Amino acid sequence: MLLLLLGIIVLHVAVLVLLFVSTIVSQWIVGNGHATDLWQNCSTSSSGNVHHCFSSSPNEWLQSVQATMILSIIFSVLSLFLFFCQLFTLTKGGRFYITGIFQILAESDSSQMCSWD
Repeated sequence: MLLLLLGIIVLHVAVLVLLFVSTIVSQWIVGNGHATDLWQNCSTSSSGNVHHCFSSSPNEWLQSVQATMILSIIFSVLSLFLFFCQLFTLTKGGRFYITGIFQILAESDSSQMCSWD
């Protein structure tokens, strides 16, 4: 049982780290002197120095992707916090329904973000 709880904790932390990395990563699309990510567009020279960075376009689809990524992180953090709270307050044999619901919400938000192309 202890091994199962440790695996769940590792899963929660891994999902949270992957969400942070995919939200913060600085270059999603790179090519021909141009780098684009979720938050800004940058023009680069041939030597790799950044010349101009502008905030990403105000397209509605991009704003929805940004909001979905932030919501995924929030739900994942809440899920981890609730897991620890329920771990120490539930009676033996209790179910982690609330934690599971928040984790499902976090995963469904991030999976919807991946289907925008």
